[in-house]
Amino acid sequence: MNLGQPLGSVIQGSLTGGLEVRLHPDISVEDMRVGKFLVVQGMRSRFFCMLTDVSLGMANDRITASPPNWEDTFLREVLAGSGTYGMINLAPMLMFTPESQESGFSRNGKSPNSFIPSSTGLASFQPQTSTTMELLPVKTIPSHFSQVYEAREEDFRKVFGWEDDPQRNNFSIGKPLDMDVPICIDLNRFVERSNGIFGKSGTGKSFLTRLILAGVIRKNAAVNLIFDMHSEYGWEAVAEGKNVNTVKGLKQLFPGQVEVYTLDPDSTKRRGVRDAQELYLSYEQIEVEDIKLCNRDLGLSEAALDNANILFSELGKSWIIKLLNMSNEDIEMFCDEKRGHKGSIMALQRKLLRLDNLKYMRSTCPQNYIKNIVQCLEAGKNVVIEFGSQSNMLSYMLVTNMITRRIHEHYVKKADKFLQSKNPLDRPTPLMITIEEAHRFLDPGVVQSTIFGTIARELRKYFVTLLVVDQRPSGIDNEVMSQIGTRITALLNDEKDIDAIFTGVSGAGGLRSVLAKLDSKQQALILGHAVPMPVVVRTRPYDSTFYAEIGAIAWEEKSDEEVFTAAELAKADLGF
Repeated sequence: MNLGQPLGSVIQGSLTGGLEVRLHPDISVEDMRVGKFLVVQGMRSRFFCMLTDVSLGMANDRITASPPNWEDTFLREVLAGSGTYGMINLAPMLMFTPESQESGFSRNGKSPNSFIPSSTGLASFQPQTSTTMELLPVKTIPSHFSQVYEAREEDFRKVFGWEDDPQRNNFSIGKPLDMDVPICIDLNRFVERSNGIFGKSGTGKSFLTRLILAGVIRKNAAVNLIFDMHSEYGWEAVAEGKNVNTVKGLKQLFPGQVEVYTLDPDSTKRRGVRDAQELYLSYEQIEVEDIKLCNRDLGLSEAALDNANILFSELGKSWIIKLLNMSNEDIEMFCDEKRGHKGSIMALQRKLLRLDNLKYMRSTCPQNYIKNIVQCLEAGKNVVIEFGSQSNMLSYMLVTNMITRRIHEHYVKKADKFLQSKNPLDRPTPLMITIEEAHRFLDPGVVQSTIFGTIARELRKYFVTLLVVDQRPSGIDNEVMSQIGTRITALLNDEKDIDAIFTGVSGAGGLRSVLAKLDSKQQALILGHAVPMPVVVRTRPYDSTFYAEIGAIAWEEKSDEEVFTAAELAKADLGF
């Protein structure tokens, strides 16, 4: 087995604290970067490790007290490697172990590794090639003076697999910082739980999200409902690079698999979306639970919400319309008969008048648009809901809550039916719901009473999970963060946000320094359910090469007639 040139020797360490490695004299400490992957060859196992820290060491304190003059290159070269040396810290992540390893012997009865005399008269360790290597969690550490090597492509392949691996539904999300080999996530495992994409503003969260969503659609891992607050995912969006002005949206990559609904048809048409469907909601669809999540944006007190419940129980589905049309005398009469509070109801009326300014809100709707969205999802169509000019936080929270509550209720019924019948035809299509500004829906003050907190805690019990996108993970409830299966995190600087990322993660000490030292663009730390170990990647470019590799057909090559014909056929198939 040719492991290449050794970089250093393990001199001490522990299972929880990691390994300390002294670099060999001919290895420059400047080549060692946080997030790099290295392999430690032990006596029986090979340990796959992440570099978490770099430091300088000195054999004698007198060197520190009287360092050599910078111009004295000879003395500096003499001291290098003996008096002065580089140190790195490694966090063992996984171990490659020959099968039947417990006894230290391979199947042929011989030790899988052996010691042979060296020219110096000292025993040196020589790893022997093992035909079958098993990948295991790290439960021990290599011995003193075990040698450290660069990780090879075959090591990454064994850990992360191939994108076309028939055993796993893999998707390449990027490459290691210093190697040209794909790092894959298992999309089947990814959609099994709710997941998060985090990073401070300007680190490319929307590009990461678009990349992941494209992979999920391409690999048919789940059907997606995407609440597109800033109109970045459905159709083309502004590019971050200087070479191109825009990047393609999901509708352009997968024209036959993605439907765009819009709350602002005029804005959507101006952006060039040729077959978006309009989306309207009615006052009669709004329940008290829908406005409870928006109480801060509407300025509603607890007393106002209590009186909203009274109005709903007495007036039914038309409670908002009737409330908005009430005079002061009507309100006073209602309070005398139903024991409501006049001041609270009048305040509720004033606050709900803000809903009249929302373009998509109607007294009644000609059709049930939420039902149409459910039909799209059940037919395997991915749905993007664009907000356009209606991207204020009140609209975003109201619409996402209204639609999600009803879709979740539908999925609960479908799941219960499937559990009773055990008929594969009744099995719901797994659904992943993408929300931005997730801390607004999942902060400790509201999470217990929102549908999003319920979904996060259910762990796909009803075949519904979340993909939360946020720049403030510290604002998300700790219990919800502990349920986030896979976390894809770009650069974060705030200590509270970094702490939140590692909620419920054991051995996170070394990873904290890795996360804090990511580049501000196109780098991310991935850890959790969908990857066998934490990994830092250069994220896959979202460019013309990616379009060619993952997309269906060049949208811009289609004529308007083809687009509209395809859209009408799709609607007919869905019964619209």
